Amino acid sequence: MIGLNTAAVYILQTIGSLYLLVVLLRFILQLVGANFYNPVCQFIVRATQPLLRPLRRVIPSLAGLDLASLVLAILVQLVLMALTLLLLGYELNNPLQLLVWSIIGVTALFLKVFFFALIISVILSWVAPGTHNPAAELINQICEPLLAPIRRILPSMGGLDLSPIVAFLLLNLIDMLVIRNLAIMTGMYKGLSLAI
Repeated sequence: MIGLNTAAVYILQTIGSLYLLVVLLRFILQLVGANFYNPVCQFIVRATQPLLRPLRRVIPSLAGLDLASLVLAILVQLVLMALTLLLLGYELNNPLQLLVWSIIGVTALFLKVFFFALIISVILSWVAPGTHNPAAELINQICEPLLAPIRRILPSMGGLDLSPIVAFLLLNLIDMLVIRNLAIMTGMYKGLSLAI
């Protein structure tokens, strides 16, 4: 029975985490003003539209932020955590704590998306600079709002762009000093979030 529960948790977290990533990417794409004609963006829109359409009737956008997709990401994380805890044999005594854990998990994943987008962007700049692949263009659109303010502050180093290094440092500091401490303070179970 324990083996079946472990397998169920593995399948649930794998499929659920992939969908959570897609939903969070929908929010991020709106946030960074990505080109929604990009084929990758079109896939994300189609994958999230069935659950987002009814939420958008209730939750409006606010100052250009797609709050419905953010709420959907938190709800998906909440359902994933609740089902994982139930499969592991825990009781769901405190729904508010589960909501806080979900917000922490989504925030951690949000930072990880930018972290890995930066890694991919740096690798692409070495291996295939100036490529016009839709995925590469999307990665650059995700990274640019994070890197542009850093580039304005950093002095020019000739052809060397140090802004990704500063961005890595900032993202890691936020993760270490804020997200992980919040997870510890709230007693968050380590196996609940893929990003922590």
